[in-house]
Amino acid sequence: MNLDPSFLVPALLAVGVMLLVGFPVHEFSHAFAAFRLGDSTARYQGRLTLDPRRHFDPLGGTMLIISAVLSSFFIGWAKPTPVNPYNLAGGHRGEAIVALAGPLSNLVLAAIVAIPVRVASSPELLVRILSNPLTTLIYDVGVIWVFINISLFIFNLLPIPPLDGWRVLLGAVDPRTAYNLRRYEQYGFILLLLILLVGGRILVPVIFFVIDLLIPGARVYAPF
Repeated sequence: MNLDPSFLVPALLAVGVMLLVGFPVHEFSHAFAAFRLGDSTARYQGRLTLDPRRHFDPLGGTMLIISAVLSSFFIGWAKPTPVNPYNLAGGHRGEAIVALAGPLSNLVLAAIVAIPVRVASSPELLVRILSNPLTTLIYDVGVIWVFINISLFIFNLLPIPPLDGWRVLLGAVDPRTAYNLRRYEQYGFILLLLILLVGGRILVPVIFFVIDLLIPGARVYAPF
């Protein structure tokens, strides 16, 4: 549990922005990709929108807040976007594209914020930023925002049902292999639980590796 205000305050602010912006963009991306491929299910259910109220999941949002308090490994989710794969052009390939759209949106959101954070991480600017509490807070929120989005990008792409990566995997293989793989969907919850319990030890180094590519050196100054 990390109750240090220097971490907790920017972490909770970043989580708030994630609930208002990040999760809606993720689910909208699923809905938009599905709509472009011929499925209007999400549109008919009012999910083809960036309105955070339409995508908020109480349990997933609470988990994101709890994870910000208990650890530096963020996990949470929004309300799943409804998709009818039978309406999608391209069959199972179309389903993979829809699944991939969500995690890719997290990567884009991380990259957008990583650009100014990377500039701010230069030694000359960083000294000035860290000398002021407000600019330090903004900087830390930016770094944590990148961390959360990269975390969700990598986590969601794990080929474990019901994560997006599972549907991407099914779309990447031939139909017969996809059919055979579906028999393992019943074990998805067990695998997901194991990842949540011990997966941080594996995933966090990967997450930091990607962050170091986007904003080299920022981890040293980040509050986690």
